Amino acid sequence: MTDTVSNTPATAAPAAEAPLAEHNYQLLSVRQLMWRKFLANRLAVLSALVLILLYLATIFAGFVAPYGPQNGKSRLSYAPPTPIQFCDDAGCSLRPFVHPVKAERSPVTFLLEFVADEEVREYIYFFERGDSYKVLGLVTSDLHLFGLRSDDARIALLGHDQRGRDLFSRIVYGGQVSLTVGLIGVLIMVMLGAVIGALSGYYGGWFDNFVQRFIETLRVFPEIPLWMALSAAIPPLWPPEWVYAGIVVVLAFLGWTGLAREVRGLTLSLKKRDFVMAAEASGASTGWIMRKHLIPNMLSHIIVTATLAVPVTILGESALSFLGIGVRPPMISWGLLLSDAFKVQVIALYPWMLFPAAFIFITVLAFNFLGDGLRDMVDPFS
Repeated sequence: MTDTVSNTPATAAPAAEAPLAEHNYQLLSVRQLMWRKFLANRLAVLSALVLILLYLATIFAGFVAPYGPQNGKSRLSYAPPTPIQFCDDAGCSLRPFVHPVKAERSPVTFLLEFVADEEVREYIYFFERGDSYKVLGLVTSDLHLFGLRSDDARIALLGHDQRGRDLFSRIVYGGQVSLTVGLIGVLIMVMLGAVIGALSGYYGGWFDNFVQRFIETLRVFPEIPLWMALSAAIPPLWPPEWVYAGIVVVLAFLGWTGLAREVRGLTLSLKKRDFVMAAEASGASTGWIMRKHLIPNMLSHIIVTATLAVPVTILGESALSFLGIGVRPPMISWGLLLSDAFKVQVIALYPWMLFPAAFIFITVLAFNFLGDGLRDMVDPFS
């Protein structure tokens, strides 16, 4: 009877292990899980692609824009967007073309109206020569992505402004200021917030108390009025480049406090971990512990916070420039372009002057969706 009992498990074991052998398991690292989690968020991936295109367009603004930012014709003041056509009354063409416009005064409203000359076709050519510019401030070129070969006609995808300048070209050039203000401002903000927050949480004591009271004092004041006050203090005779740097410093100076508090809380938790205490016991310096243990363990949180802070900085610069206390001509930013549509009459008659607001909206929305995707990515097991 004992022999029968002992043989039963031996015959049942292969039957139980057989289904498990049929499954193929794939072992993934944490980095692979994070990347897979990010790619599963289609909205975050689309936002990343949109931001890449925007930054590439602004980096190579001279190539993407058909005209220079100051190239205008007074006779085309507030001319509407130029429709791109493949067919007209004369037939169809494989190459896109536009009809040149001319201004005529309406006998009813006595306002200037732009009428297309449908007897003339101006074909659009790609990789066309035009206004000269410098690529990354180094190499001079006059090659543009698209353009017309006639000096009398102009192509304006988004219309013209008051001085007859192509609004699309000015928006592309304006992105060089608006988009870089966000990145540079957040970079300064991250350096200040991460370092000060880590030191505050690691040392504690009177230094932590002083830093936290200073942060609370800054956060007492409303953010936008304080931005306006500090921006208005920038000397009006400064060169545009100095004004740009001043705006970046103002936005970064007021933006690091939130990150510093978050980093302080993470540091208070991390410094009680065994690997940090072991490093302290072995005689490691404070700088070494921060570089090797504290900052790397907080890096994912810092990246997500920085990504979500970029649109706030862009909105801050746009608001200051819109109110006339941000960047100044001849520099261009999206907020400065939007200030041209300040009057209700301009918006009612020339609604295309609001196109800079659309670029601000798309950029801010893309950064927020990207930040949400990164926040989910850093926790792949959720």
